[in-house]
Amino acid sequence: MQDNRTAETTHIFKIFGRAYPKPNFLLALLCLAFVIPSVLPGQSQDRLKLFIDCNCDRNYLVQEITYLDHVRDQGQANIQLFIFDIWTGAGGRSFTLNFKGQGAFEGLEQELKFESNPNMTNSEVRDGLLRTVNQGLLHYLVNSELASHIDFQVNVPEGTGTAGAEENKDPWNYWIFEVSGNGRLYKESSREEFSVDLGVDIDRVTDAWRVRIDGQVSHAENQFESDDEMLVSVRKWKVLSGSIVKSITDHWSTGVFSGIRQSTFNNIAQAYNFHPALEYNIFPYEEVLRREITFAYRIGFQHQQYFERTVFGQIEENLLNHSLDIQLRFRQPWGDIFTTLQASSFLHDMSKNRVEFDNWIAVRLYEGLALRFSANFDLVSDQINLPEGDTSVEDILLQQRQIATDFAASTGLGLSYTFGSTLNNIVNTRL
Repeated sequence: MQDNRTAETTHIFKIFGRAYPKPNFLLALLCLAFVIPSVLPGQSQDRLKLFIDCNCDRNYLVQEITYLDHVRDQGQANIQLFIFDIWTGAGGRSFTLNFKGQGAFEGLEQELKFESNPNMTNSEVRDGLLRTVNQGLLHYLVNSELASHIDFQVNVPEGTGTAGAEENKDPWNYWIFEVSGNGRLYKESSREEFSVDLGVDIDRVTDAWRVRIDGQVSHAENQFESDDEMLVSVRKWKVLSGSIVKSITDHWSTGVFSGIRQSTFNNIAQAYNFHPALEYNIFPYEEVLRREITFAYRIGFQHQQYFERTVFGQIEENLLNHSLDIQLRFRQPWGDIFTTLQASSFLHDMSKNRVEFDNWIAVRLYEGLALRFSANFDLVSDQINLPEGDTSVEDILLQQRQIATDFAASTGLGLSYTFGSTLNNIVNTRL
């Protein structure tokens, strides 16, 4: 008996007798093919080689895509696949899949997208990504010796189609709400740590606007017992911030940022600020997953009240400040580069300033040889909130308040070399 129930359209293509789910465009491809015979078992042929670079469940892709070989060196692959991902305003992830052919497939390139939503499980996300990868690989399979070994099966339920379809409307109008909370308790015979964190995030992201509201409350308490003396450290932190950003062109955007905060560690009893901002991206914003160089300038007002009188004799003050933020990010087949340089100062005294430099590089030098390097360096001359008086040993050891410093620096260097078999089709997670 024929089942007339309405169901989601299912598309399947088979390679060597194994079925793979496919999106709608395969129906059109099927119409263009006159006859596509099934695979002939036992027929020998050169297998294609695929290199995958992604922040995803790569083992699952290797395990499920068995009709070609997977290699760990991109130079030995017929097909290179680079998957870039970024979080969306809805709380999901947007994946951009860049396929690049080599050798016989030189010049055969394409880009596909897959977007998940926050209601999807990890299994659903990786299955959706697998379908998109198979969709992209078909572009190369039909131009290879495997073309005659592809079998299609397309099931289109009655009543489906695009005629009369209405545009999907979001009942939430793109608003996303998230409430979070966590607690931690750790105890030893002479030591106890307790912390609670609460947060709320409200976001609305469209092509033209981005609205963000974040609120967080944190309470951390540490107790240490030494020589019959109990030392107690309490740190409290509260913040509520919001921003509205408007897209002007493919390169320009503007916005306003505002917030209120309290921090016992930073000697801030109450502070609020308001900063308009302007940003320019050298590259179009749709290329942000692969490359971006942005310049962002902010200028505005902030008011600060302190728990204790500061080293400058202030208990409350109004301030004007500005900042310039330069950000460079490249995610390319040869590696990743992320660099930021931020300079800020108070307008009433330009000597009260700060310069922050952060850099992270991961580069493939040659085949299995990879270099990773990170460096962070800050020049600090704007700690106007430090309390007057000497800092006790207890404050330093328990980290109850901020300590004066002229700079902060850190660096890291890593080098790895992988050699041996270039094929890695087998997934084995035992023990």
